[in-house]
Amino acid sequence: MRLSCSLWLEVFLTRCAGELGKSMAGCVRFILDGRVRELARVDPTMTVLQWLRGPERRCGTKEGCAEGDCGACTVVLGDLHRGRVRLRPVNACILFVPALDGKALFTVESLRDAGGELHPVQRAMVECHGSQCGFCTPGFVMSLYALYESEPAPSRQRIDDALAGNLCRCTGYRPIVAAARRAYELGQRAPDADAAEELAALLRSIARQDALELQGGGRRFFAPRTADALAELRERHPEARLVAGGTDVGLWVTKQHLELDTLISVSEVAELAVVSVGDMHLEIGAAATYADVHAVLAAQHPDLGELVRRIGSVQIRNVGTLGGNVANASPIGDTLPALMALDASVVLRSGRQRRELPLDAFFVGYRKTALRPGEFLERIRVPVRAPHRHFRTYKVSKRFDQDVSAVCGAFSLELEHGLVRDVRLCYGGMAPTPVRARSCEAALLGRAWSDATLDAALPALDAELSPISDMRASAAYRRLVARNLLVKFYLETSGRAGATRVTGSGAIEEGA
Repeated sequence: MRLSCSLWLEVFLTRCAGELGKSMAGCVRFILDGRVRELARVDPTMTVLQWLRGPERRCGTKEGCAEGDCGACTVVLGDLHRGRVRLRPVNACILFVPALDGKALFTVESLRDAGGELHPVQRAMVECHGSQCGFCTPGFVMSLYALYESEPAPSRQRIDDALAGNLCRCTGYRPIVAAARRAYELGQRAPDADAAEELAALLRSIARQDALELQGGGRRFFAPRTADALAELRERHPEARLVAGGTDVGLWVTKQHLELDTLISVSEVAELAVVSVGDMHLEIGAAATYADVHAVLAAQHPDLGELVRRIGSVQIRNVGTLGGNVANASPIGDTLPALMALDASVVLRSGRQRRELPLDAFFVGYRKTALRPGEFLERIRVPVRAPHRHFRTYKVSKRFDQDVSAVCGAFSLELEHGLVRDVRLCYGGMAPTPVRARSCEAALLGRAWSDATLDAALPALDAELSPISDMRASAAYRRLVARNLLVKFYLETSGRAGATRVTGSGAIEEGA
């Protein structure tokens, strides 16, 4: 973490600028290369990548896909987390410029020091021949830079996770993984306390107390700081588009070229970022990112934690939110069937009024929800793990990393004396909304958890699912997978998974 400014002078100047900036709600303030930058009258839907490669003329950051998949645009954001600087890689191609407010931005140009010396990650990429055409290389460097500066000795799986959001068509990943390891041999792993404190002081000096309000390009952007202020803004602008991490909304701009006139960000509302564990529920604020909720979800429901680990990439999970996944109501949103199977609920707010809905009542149509005008999703309530409840969720996709599900199945089961006391069977990718297989559930309730019961219930599952054929899978494939996932769940929860196999028709054969 390298900064070129002297601490006392820069902080003094920054505090002076900060006092002036308090009256400038319409100005994005952030740190780039150790210096405070202010952007006024900027189009709030301009992406960080567009700003870097356009007005700023920093062309090291590349545009590959413009949808957060390839990682060529990866930059690193620094913020204060529990009093210390935290570095997180993000996709600049779908991150709107206002998201920089109050943070430090690092690009590949930021890594070389004032004397021209390369960062250990850059040197390692050269030594290990981790680059060929070089187009993807800056993104790889930034992902590895964030890992290097944040973790002292990552495992191979952590390295793989860190690189899963960066695609390379030239080298393969062996030399890049080798470079990740080599960087630790080249660099001094003792943390640079002076540089870290210098950056922390700068971040504290630009911390915003008031709401951010921007106008530019004929568009408006609001980033309130409290839930009450958000509720008031939402009532005043019911037509506004709410945005959290922007991992979906960003694509509407870069791919669909939608004109979003008014945006309200929930990302700076502290109450909406809270994640807490109670006796009965996990309370997850709508602005909590996947990265923030992953450990808590994994501790309570390991299968759900693993599912979250496969959502997008590190870059996506650092800004994307569980609340956004729910509110977008996409039928292929990975977390939705899992949350439904766990009997999660949503707390909706309008002004000072709140109401709670079961999640399976929240989705009313394709990308349509039960939200009323002026209402917003405040938090998600997920039951904690119950000792006698079985829960599994399975994602089937063409690639393990960074791929959308063809089918996602999630199941929960409670048995009493060998009989099915309660069961929830939920699927994504099978209908215009995430769906519960209620007829199949009814065929299982009250009956023995047995081969015969399952065989009798499977026709009900076939009858109530009407999947489509598309680029991800055919309808016939989805039907077969949906059936087989339920059989897999049965085998695992009946203790027979290691001694059986499932045939193409879904029948169970012993002794395989």
